[in-house]
Amino acid sequence: MNKSQLTQELAEATKLNLKLAEQVVNIFFDSIADGLLNSERVELRGFSSFRIKHYPPYQGRNPKSGRAIMVKAKRMPFFKVGKELRDMVDQGNT
Repeated sequence: MNKSQLTQELAEATKLNLKLAEQVVNIFFDSIADGLLNSERVELRGFSSFRIKHYPPYQGRNPKSGRAIMVKAKRMPFFKVGKELRDMVDQGNT
């Protein structure tokens, strides 16, 4: 399912017009992104949690040339599935 399909599902389930459903979906995802940008942990109980993981700099290798390169420190979003969702997927219930 992609974002436009999610918007369509929301519009049909709530009887919202498509434009308003799109705004709701955008606000939802923007709120998650804003929380992460502010280094907050975002938890959707039973579904998932999102947080920023910090990776220190390290020495890596260029796969093409084999030369050693220095990889900069970085911050990456990390998704952890919630227990209820994990159990639901494992049992095949949707």
